[in-house]
Amino acid sequence: MGQVSALLKPGTEEAMARYTSTMHGERTQVEVFTRVADYAFNTFDMGSMELLSLRCGTLTMRRDVADIRTRPNGMSTFVHQVRGRSSFRHYGNQIELEEGDFSLCNNSTQYDLRLFGPNEVILFRVPTTMVEDNIPSSHLLYGKRLARHEGLASMAGAMMRDLTVRAPGELEPAIAEQAGRHVLKVLASSYMSLSEDRNSASSIMSGRFWKVKLFVEEHLRNPELSPSFIARRLGLSDRYLRMIFAVSGESPSSYILRRRLEECAAQLGDARWRNYSITNIAFSWGFNSAPHFTRSFRARYCCSPRDYRQQKLSQ
Repeated sequence: MGQVSALLKPGTEEAMARYTSTMHGERTQVEVFTRVADYAFNTFDMGSMELLSLRCGTLTMRRDVADIRTRPNGMSTFVHQVRGRSSFRHYGNQIELEEGDFSLCNNSTQYDLRLFGPNEVILFRVPTTMVEDNIPSSHLLYGKRLARHEGLASMAGAMMRDLTVRAPGELEPAIAEQAGRHVLKVLASSYMSLSEDRNSASSIMSGRFWKVKLFVEEHLRNPELSPSFIARRLGLSDRYLRMIFAVSGESPSSYILRRRLEECAAQLGDARWRNYSITNIAFSWGFNSAPHFTRSFRARYCCSPRDYRQQKLSQ
């Protein structure tokens, strides 16, 4: 079970505990930094689906490889930003969610969701198989931002907000489940705009890129991670691996370096890692040379890791 700060007012610890165990599996890391006086946590059962609304201060929810291996749950979640803003890292993507936006999360893979208080989100929990049945190539959309003005996103948000304020048992179970399916259909229509913007490469090659990308994310901390390591472990030739990555416009090496630098930058800018040295952070994400890390970091962020940390922590 994740950490729950004593900053929560009495009685909400149980609600958060239920949220993490029900929504994300047995091992979800939760840290609460600030609270709000009108904290609220509500659920709306929709048969195989569920809506959860959360009004809170600043908190983070994340799952690591160890958490997922403990209890994969076969669920996905549509995150709807009702009020405030959030930062979401998932499937190698780093996005910012503003009011009205959506993102899609595969609960059985790593993610990091930070809500900046005061914040209000609605989480629409759906079996991954249902998501796949309704949204073509949904695996390519995890961790992407669906803006409130795209497709029918605003309509989907309004439907979700209306359902979460209804009293328990107000709708018959069959009607509640049908309502959930309607929301999913509207979201599926909205996500078509993102699907149409995808690279025109074949769906087979895109699917293989998704699987390779997940492998990279799971082994990002391993200093042995390299194109040859990926090819060997997945039974691919080096040439075919490069063809798979052509879908993204990046080489395998460039993708690995970018993702490692992004994770290092996230921790350097996070006060929770203030007491960790820059070298320790870099080495924990697979770098094995401090000079190489510094050069690579400066090339991407136009400043040294030390200056980057000072700038972020002083904001």
